[in-house]
Amino acid sequence: MELPKAPGRGNLRAMNQSVIGWALLLAFGCMGCKDSQSPPPSSPLPAPAAAAANYSQLHLDHAQPKLPTLKVWLGTNELETELALSVQQLSTGMMFRTNMEENEAMLFVFGQPCQASFYMKNTLVPLSAAYIDPVGVILEIHDLKPKDETAVPAATDQVQYVLEVNQGWFARHHVATGAVVRTSRGGLRETFFRNN
Repeated sequence: MELPKAPGRGNLRAMNQSVIGWALLLAFGCMGCKDSQSPPPSSPLPAPAAAAANYSQLHLDHAQPKLPTLKVWLGTNELETELALSVQQLSTGMMFRTNMEENEAMLFVFGQPCQASFYMKNTLVPLSAAYIDPVGVILEIHDLKPKDETAVPAATDQVQYVLEVNQGWFARHHVATGAVVRTSRGGLRETFFRNN
């Protein structure tokens, strides 16, 4: 994909006033991958990727291995969530994966707020994506169709996180816009930008 596409479950686009770039995100779930363990509460998380001019040549041509995970809560609902933090992780996302368990997710973390825009290139699993602001409030929820390369841009340039789950998960679990996403380490800002 070419700019200004950003990470998405299948493919996500992130744009700022000038294009930040795009990253591809595909269906969650890893067949044949070794489970990774969440980092212990005291260990630091890797820093989110800085804004890049072009993510388009950085995605893999195959499913990426399961990424490090962190527990994420939306109300009383718990998700075991893979963390897409590096440019390659953001760019590849859920591409080429064939399944995702009901309470699994992938969280895309951007270095700064942007106008996210996700699409589903090379993504095989139907997904729902929540566009989330810098403090962790869900601003928008969109259903994404497998292999659909039509971008779904955010209505705002204040998206710093995108959470992908199985399509319909938010509705099945009564999670709507306005819900706050938190982790085992606190709010999203505290979890990923503690020193900012």
